[in-house]
Amino acid sequence: MAGHSQFKNIMHRKGRQDAMRSKLFSKLAREITVSAKMGLPDPNMNARLRAAILAARAENMPKDNIERAIKKAAGADGENYDEIRYEGYGPGGVAVIVEALTDNRNRTASEVRSFFTKSGGNLAETGSVSFMFDRMGAIEFAPEKADADAMMEAAIEAGADDVTSSEHGHEVVCAAESLAEVQRALEARFGEPKKAALIWRPQNTVAVDDETGEKLLRLVENLEDNDDVQNVTANFELSEALLAKLNAE
Repeated sequence: MAGHSQFKNIMHRKGRQDAMRSKLFSKLAREITVSAKMGLPDPNMNARLRAAILAARAENMPKDNIERAIKKAAGADGENYDEIRYEGYGPGGVAVIVEALTDNRNRTASEVRSFFTKSGGNLAETGSVSFMFDRMGAIEFAPEKADADAMMEAAIEAGADDVTSSEHGHEVVCAAESLAEVQRALEARFGEPKKAALIWRPQNTVAVDDETGEKLLRLVENLEDNDDVQNVTANFELSEALLAKLNAE
């Protein structure tokens, strides 16, 4: 399992998202506004906007907040955000991709660079680590929506590449350009998914020792705490011992 999935689950179990509810809603609203501004403000005609709304619903973001974020895109005086991808190396030489939406490129670049430097890593040129990841579409369904065989069969018929099923649910992975098409086919059969988004999937993961793992977790946590950062992906794998320790805290 990729490191990002591991520590993301840990943070959810600890209720970290509840403590960051206001900040999380702000990030979700920013993605909704940018998505609506880049295309039509109708989620049925704008796949990225639909994905942003799904992500907001998954975090129980109020409907009023979602509608306000969409309307904000139509305002002439609304903020303009730039999409920026930062790439770098964390402790242990682990590859890290940071996706941000910012209204101040200099501020965000300085803060992201500082996080990498303080962790013992370094920010690198765009393209320096992304070649180690595949850009994929990912669609997640709750476990009760289908059994593993039914989800696999439907996903293959829809043109997906792979399905991972567990007690936590089903993750369907497809080519980035097929995301909207696969999502529509699966929605017709199983209803609305929990999540549908473009992700960076590591081609290989790097096992790290526990000391390095803790440093990497701090780096990712600091990055995710930044207001401008939307997503952080890395290609490391934590040890079972460290996972058990973190889960016990």
